[in-house]
Amino acid sequence: MNWHYRQPVTIHFGNGTITRLKDEIRQTGKKRGILVTSPSFEKNGLAARLVTDSDGTLVTTYSGISPNPDIRECDACIKTIRENACDLVVALGGGSVLDCAKAAALFCTATLPAGDYLDRKIPLPPDRLPLIAIPTTAGTGSEITRVAVLSDHEKGIKTPLDTPAFYPDTALVDPKLTWTVPRHITACTGMDVLCHAIEAYWNIHHQPVCDALAIHAIRLVFRYLETACEEPSNPLAREKMAEASVTAGMAFSLPGTTSAHACSYPLTSHLGIPHGEACGLTIDHFMRINATADTDGRLNELARATGFSDPGNMADAIAELKYRTGLKTGLTRYGLTDTDLHRLVSASLVPNLKNNPVPITAAMLYDLYASLR
Repeated sequence: MNWHYRQPVTIHFGNGTITRLKDEIRQTGKKRGILVTSPSFEKNGLAARLVTDSDGTLVTTYSGISPNPDIRECDACIKTIRENACDLVVALGGGSVLDCAKAAALFCTATLPAGDYLDRKIPLPPDRLPLIAIPTTAGTGSEITRVAVLSDHEKGIKTPLDTPAFYPDTALVDPKLTWTVPRHITACTGMDVLCHAIEAYWNIHHQPVCDALAIHAIRLVFRYLETACEEPSNPLAREKMAEASVTAGMAFSLPGTTSAHACSYPLTSHLGIPHGEACGLTIDHFMRINATADTDGRLNELARATGFSDPGNMADAIAELKYRTGLKTGLTRYGLTDTDLHRLVSASLVPNLKNNPVPITAAMLYDLYASLR
C-alpha cells in the first residue's frame, strides 16, 4: 500500500487560544491585515476587540458573508483587500467565513472573479496571502483543510474547490468560542464532523493515518455531540467536539469526501438545508449501501472500533443521533415531485461521488431520494 500524509497548518488548540492572535500576526511580518468575519461578531464586539488588540495591524474588516458563501461576497472581500492594500488575512467564524476568506486570500493574487473558478476548468492561482484561521464552530474543519466551498446562488450551484494553496498558515482553535453557538447549528456542524470522518474512512483513497484520525473523531461525536447540544456551556463537551472537528478535518483533507457530501450540495442549494444537516440526511443510508459490498471488512472494522456490532447497528445509531439532536431524517415537508428528484439526482453527480467504495448510479440516487420523500 502506497500512501502519503501532509498537514502543513500549525495548529494551536485550547480555551483562550485566541489571545495568541497578536503574536501570530507579528510572526508573519505583515502590517496590513484584513479581518474576515460574520455580522454576528461585529455585533457582539469580538471583531472590534481583535482589531483593537492587533496594535494597528488589522486595518479593515469584511463581514458581508452569508451561509454557503456566494461568489459575489468573495469578490467583495477581494475588493476590500485590494482597496486597503492588505497583505494578510485573518478569518474568524464558521465554515462559511473560513471558506470565503481562503478563497479571497487566494483569488486576490490573480485577476479573474471568483465565479470563473467554479467549473474547475481554469487552474487556481498557486499562491495566496498569509492566512490565520480561527474557527467558531465545530465544525467544517476548514481551518486545517485544502478545501473551500463556494456557491453561485443565482445559478443554484455549490462547488468544492481543492488546492494545497487553501491550507491556512495557522489555525487558532479555541473551543470557548463555540459556547454561544445555537443548538441547531451545533447539531448541524457536529453531524458534518461525523460525515467527514466516516467518508474519510470508507473513501477509496483511504490511508492509515487518516483512518486513525477518523475513528478518533467518530468516537468523540457519538460521545459528546448530544451533550454539546443540550448543555452549550459544558466545557468538556465543547472541547471534545472542537477536537473532533479538527481531527475529522485532518482525516478527510487528503482522501476527500464521498457520497453524503455529493448529495449535500443540491440539498443545500436547491432546498436550503444547512450543510451539515444535508450531509447527515443520507450518511446512514450510504452506510447501509456500502455495507452490502464490504468484501474487505473495513466497515465492520469501523463499526467495531467505534463501539458498534456491525455497520447496520452503526447506521441505526446515526439515525437515532439525528433524531435526538433535532436534525432532519427525511424530505417529506418539501413535497418533492419526480421532476424535483431528477433535479437532485443530476446535481448530485459530482466528482467526489466517485470516491465512494460502491459505485453510485443515478438510479440508486433516485431510489434514495424517493425513499426520503
